[in-house]
Amino acid sequence: MSGWWGVLRAIVGREFLRYIHQRERFIAALVRPLVWLFIFAAGFRAALGLSIIPPYQTYITYEVYIVPGLCAMILLFNGMQSSLSLVYDREMGSMRLLLTSPFPRWWLLFCRLLGSTVISVLQVYAFLAIAALFDITMPALGYVTVLPGLILGGLMLGALGLVLSSFVRQLENFAGVMNFVIFPMFFLSSALYPLWKMAESSPLLRNICAANPFTHVVELVRFLLYAQLNMGALAWVVVSTIVLSAIAVWGYDPARGMMKRRSA
Repeated sequence: MSGWWGVLRAIVGREFLRYIHQRERFIAALVRPLVWLFIFAAGFRAALGLSIIPPYQTYITYEVYIVPGLCAMILLFNGMQSSLSLVYDREMGSMRLLLTSPFPRWWLLFCRLLGSTVISVLQVYAFLAIAALFDITMPALGYVTVLPGLILGGLMLGALGLVLSSFVRQLENFAGVMNFVIFPMFFLSSALYPLWKMAESSPLLRNICAANPFTHVVELVRFLLYAQLNMGALAWVVVSTIVLSAIAVWGYDPARGMMKRRSA
């Protein structure tokens, strides 16, 4: 067990060291959701009325509504950025060397995934702290109960990034693929507007949003911020995490995924 723990500590520690030496990453991760919170939300506050929907017990401002979606946005962008660095590591050879160690491939990928998830969660809490300074707050207990949801959501979105990185050969191609994944997932979700609002304009788009795994990450975070559990969202996120993790492990199989293409 000491060997397994050593691998986990080494990989997660490497992610933290990389994060510490790339402070612009921390700033960029906060600037993006803060722009949405203070500029986008201010413009839509009057145009988009919100009724009382679970988990809210009263009418809320639009800024309060989009906070869970922006928390999930941080998880999404950081998971993809971590996978982008994984493609770079693969091209430089460090990831290929890592996967030749005697430890199971799934454990090595999990350690990498956990490291990026922990960093994402820290960024989310930094964002929530800044929002609280501007009187955009959640119930005090919610800041504690949301932690498992953030971890699970980070693992799911990080696993999605691993899947993409395992089937993309070059760094330039992965950056393009991210644009076809991040923005549709974000906009076709409940991050910016409730699903009932989407149903008013297009039932088809509403159904697409409801089937989007990112929507369920948003709703899981939203309910946990109010110390409530959305079982449907939890089930979607757990199943998606398992499926995406299995595909990522398969994609990094030397006989099928990265190694085979690399040797070719």
